[in-house]
Amino acid sequence: THVIAVCQPSVPVLAPAAVMEEARDPLSPASMTLMGGPIDTRINPTAVNKLAQERSLQWFSDNVIMNVPWPQPGFMRPVYPGFLQLSGFMSMNLDRHLVAHKEFFMHLVKNDGEPEKHRDFYDEYLAVMDLTAEFYLQTVEEVFIKHSLPKGELMHRGKRVDPAAIRNVALLTVEGENDDISGVGQTEAAQTICVNIPEDMRMHYLQPDVGHYGVFNGSRFRREIAPRIIDFVRQHSRSAVKPPVPRVIKGGRAG
Repeated sequence: THVIAVCQPSVPVLAPAAVMEEARDPLSPASMTLMGGPIDTRINPTAVNKLAQERSLQWFSDNVIMNVPWPQPGFMRPVYPGFLQLSGFMSMNLDRHLVAHKEFFMHLVKNDGEPEKHRDFYDEYLAVMDLTAEFYLQTVEEVFIKHSLPKGELMHRGKRVDPAAIRNVALLTVEGENDDISGVGQTEAAQTICVNIPEDMRMHYLQPDVGHYGVFNGSRFRREIAPRIIDFVRQHSRSAVKPPVPRVIKGGRAG
């Protein structure tokens, strides 16, 4: 199994890999690829990271958690609503979005350009979903306020999660040069805390001229990043040798 984490899932991918390795679980992944993820937000903090440091967890609970309205499924369930996520994303680069929509309109007027690329991008960019309040607040607290994973303080079922336990899972980290969500160095921090992964099983790649979204979408992703991920996965694939499964037959047991 090869696991790829896009942005936020980088933390809940690295952590279970450590847990599985420490337990010597035979189903631990052969590799994990972490892309633009907040492994250690103390490094090169962005506006998002600074906001989390300036506000208390109670502030986030009071200001961004809302109840699902009637008659939607999950009525009255507390969530971090998608429209708030989207407004935050848009406001960080509002000038770019205004220019993009103006150019899109002018291309339509002149009947030139490739308007379908614009539509496809925004169909995906605008597709957000609500997050449960429990997941969102725990993420804010553990990842952005307490920095539990890189500090060695993240707990799972009463036991400390130890990234140093990872020895057999290959690690690829990918960052964008202009990422304003997960700053440069925040994802690469996984290479530092996973001290026991052999050098020939680890790789870091910084993609020039892309922001956060460009790390995992767009032409540069397809041309520059995806091929590196594919090569890394192929290089670190391992055949799973399974023990024979015992079967019961009449009169006794056979292997």
